[in-house]
Amino acid sequence: MRFALLGSGSQGNALLVEVQDTRLLLDCGFGLSDTVRRLARLGVEPEQISAVLVTHEHDDHLGGVARLARKFALPVWATPGTLRGVGPLLDGLEVHRIEGYACVCIGAIEVQPFPVPHDAREPAQYVFSDGARRLGVLTDTGCATPHIRRVLDGCDALVLEANHDPGLLESSDYPPPLKQRIAGRFGHLDNRQAAELLAQLDCARLQHMVAAHLSQNNNQPDLARHALAAALGCTPDWIGVAEQDDGLDWRQIA
Repeated sequence: MRFALLGSGSQGNALLVEVQDTRLLLDCGFGLSDTVRRLARLGVEPEQISAVLVTHEHDDHLGGVARLARKFALPVWATPGTLRGVGPLLDGLEVHRIEGYACVCIGAIEVQPFPVPHDAREPAQYVFSDGARRLGVLTDTGCATPHIRRVLDGCDALVLEANHDPGLLESSDYPPPLKQRIAGRFGHLDNRQAAELLAQLDCARLQHMVAAHLSQNNNQPDLARHALAAALGCTPDWIGVAEQDDGLDWRQIA
């Protein structure tokens, strides 16, 4: 089992997870040619993707899904609320509804969706498993709920939002309503909140810790690394950071 990120941030997001011949793409916020280029960097052709899963309808996560799925005849999975939020965008595609956040199996990968507080219709985040190892993904959530903590407990790898530094956000030139949205209960986790969540999880099996969805304006990779490293009691260089332009290369979960 392995995973990689095509890119992560407010300009576009996509994560790839692979088990045997099954490759799932989580979100696609990039244009078609850009997505194909980013996949090629990871040694993957679009035709090799088994399905696309969507977390929610915001453009940095969904913006490239329809074009990619239509071009390469890829099935799309999303919650009913997300599908209502996109309107006719996915019409004519093979679309599967994730009802009640129920676990589904797609090829060799077991997918566990779970609800998160975010300002979208019916947002979902996901845990992926090959039956022995688990990759937890949590971005685009304003706070950590008890259910989120239970779902992410004991993962072998985590991709965790560390969107902003509170001080940098407060001193930024963003308008006050946008600051309130980002820092609110239905916005995004800051470095401190991400570290607090991580400190509450069972990380005994953790092989990879990746900070994701960093704000290019209101965060710095070193700030995110130091916050998460303090929670784990490790050195900051052990913490991976998924970048907007370069993403994150393949990580193998042993």
